[in-house]
Amino acid sequence: MTTLTTISVAELKRAIEGREAKALVSLYDDNAILRIIDHDNSPSKPRELRGKAAIAAYYDDVCGRAMTHRIESGLTDGKQIAYTQVCSYPEGGKVFCAAMLELKDGKIVRQTAVQAWDE
Repeated sequence: MTTLTTISVAELKRAIEGREAKALVSLYDDNAILRIIDHDNSPSKPRELRGKAAIAAYYDDVCGRAMTHRIESGLTDGKQIAYTQVCSYPEGGKVFCAAMLELKDGKIVRQTAVQAWDE
């Protein structure tokens, strides 16, 4: 019998707060979809990153920036994870993100992130 492990909020928090792009990408299914809704990407036309390569490029960029990431709250039922995140740039700018992740076979298969930032 195979025991399937799933992603924990603590594991996600370590990767996000540690700005560990490779650790974050390892949590995604090869065919995952990451949808981003923000000032530049409306709900009717969200930015969609499809597949691990596109998601890896996104996290390489985000984790490579001089900023801090902090998970404020998170919860999971084993099939989904929801969390809120606050990011701060050294000059004081802030970003807030609320995300919902769908899990299947221990990996993220779909994520929707809604973010707002200081102008």
